[in-house]
Amino acid sequence: MWSLKTAQRALIAAGCMAMIYTQFTMSPATIEFARSLGATGWHIGILGALPTMMLFFQFLAAVVANHLEYRRWLWLPISILQRLILVPIALMAWLMPDMSHSAELWWLIGLTALNHALIHFTTPLWLSWLGDYLPHKGLNHYWGYRQVWMYWTGAISLLGGAIFLAKSGLDIGDGFAWLVGIGALFGVFDILFYMKIEEPPVTKVKEPKLKKVLLTPFQDPNFRSFISFTCFWHFAAMLGAPFISYYLLDYIGMDVFRLLLLWTCAWLGGAVFSKHLGSLADHYGNRPVLILCTAFKSTNMIGLLFLPRDPTLAFWIMVPVFIVDSLLNAGIAIANNGFMLKNSPAENRTMYIAAGTAFAGLVGGVTSIMAGGFLVLASGWSVTIFGSEYNNFHMIFAISLLMRLVAAVYARTIREPDSHWTSQVVMKLVGVTPFRMLRFPVGLYRSFRPDELRGKSRKGKRELKQPEVVAKTEPT
Repeated sequence: MWSLKTAQRALIAAGCMAMIYTQFTMSPATIEFARSLGATGWHIGILGALPTMMLFFQFLAAVVANHLEYRRWLWLPISILQRLILVPIALMAWLMPDMSHSAELWWLIGLTALNHALIHFTTPLWLSWLGDYLPHKGLNHYWGYRQVWMYWTGAISLLGGAIFLAKSGLDIGDGFAWLVGIGALFGVFDILFYMKIEEPPVTKVKEPKLKKVLLTPFQDPNFRSFISFTCFWHFAAMLGAPFISYYLLDYIGMDVFRLLLLWTCAWLGGAVFSKHLGSLADHYGNRPVLILCTAFKSTNMIGLLFLPRDPTLAFWIMVPVFIVDSLLNAGIAIANNGFMLKNSPAENRTMYIAAGTAFAGLVGGVTSIMAGGFLVLASGWSVTIFGSEYNNFHMIFAISLLMRLVAAVYARTIREPDSHWTSQVVMKLVGVTPFRMLRFPVGLYRSFRPDELRGKSRKGKRELKQPEVVAKTEPT
């Protein structure tokens, strides 16, 4: 087995390969491929719902994990199967050329559902494995550093995919098939890295009664507050998030090449700031990072609401919006993982991780399907306000915007006893004086001095800590 240092590097390399797999198989090109098969807003809503609807498979994984000595030999074959599950879609045009577009679309939806079911079954096994193996000291910093490499890989792979689709001369069906095939290859290589990473044995619940295993995370008031918020946040986010690419393609008229370039730019914010966000979460706690990121997550909905119906102009307007949104998503991902790993006991950790995501996923999935159904029912509806036309897309974006603002307030109800006040993080980012605030974002970069992040003294660290805590936040 590899040493800890070598294993940490391997985890970064594996994460980069997983990112190539994800971007080639679940990029906006999938939405365009579905549209070429005749998908409506309802179908797009279903596709958008599947990543979260299938989260309930994490509970199954949590129950199974408590009966295992080691997770590796269950996780490995299922993960390899998951990486290959979409390959039949890539081969379908050649294997069954007479299949109707409608049937092919439902095959896409069905295999995508199975894909996400397998992803979510393996995720708690993987995350609890790493939670037992990786040192908790500096965990957020390492997670942020890993995400820097993953985000850059995501940007480069999406750019490569965009150029391939634009220059290959292939239609979206054949182009998507090639992307899926190449992505699956990298996805399998990702899984093989874990053959040499040490796995501590599973810490089992002493009395593995199913009821106790299921209810324990909900009996912890801090973790329960996290679960409660994630449910509301997924409702708010999934009202609009699944339809962004569909809106840009169908209503704004953006082509696939520009859309993939736009999502390429979106990874830049996370790539640049992930390491710093990880350090902030380590030093100040996960709660304030989640609160700050959630507070600004409505920016993309605002941009979409006022976007002109000009593909070129819309592209350049949305580039900075997507970069900021990527930065916020990076902070949310780091703080979410950090909260779940640090606030879950080794005993029954897999169930804590499942509870931290699965209920929220079900809420988000139902929300996405209902919002997609609304898009179909309200198609053709529009209203003109101050000379600008607004339609069914704008309606769901406006509702999502309002709910995200409510979620930003609700975020304060999440509890993490060892975290600092959110205001202290804000002051650290922009400085405490009006003059330094005028220099933002210069103050942002200056705030990431290593000596300040580590704390100059124990006394200074104690002064920054919140005397007694309350809430914490979660995002998606």
